[in-house]
Amino acid sequence: MQIGEISSATGISRDTLRFYEKRGLLRARRSANGYRDYPPEAVDWLCYIRTAQQLGFSLKEIEADLPLLAAPDASAEQLREALQAKMAEIDQRIAGLTALRGELARRLGEPMADCPLR
Repeated sequence: MQIGEISSATGISRDTLRFYEKRGLLRARRSANGYRDYPPEAVDWLCYIRTAQQLGFSLKEIEADLPLLAAPDASAEQLREALQAKMAEIDQRIAGLTALRGELARRLGEPMADCPLR
């Protein structure tokens, strides 16, 4: 598949595809005319990357676990552990944001004659 075809199939821009290729997340062969030629399975891989990003994984995390993500059926338990770790991380962030919100609400409840940042 050429870059335009894979872009249309996945909804991912050509620039993003080139960026993924530069980072090593995607590989393309070069045809004689220099055009990128992506294998058909690249569509599934790109959808997998997008799903991982939507679940909160950064490209750095995806790159670190590239072998793991390349064979999801063979590494289902490891993927489950990665998802559980991501959920724990999100829970920690939620707790921190909840505490921050409480502190902001407390300060807003003080008389406005005083600076709420003291």
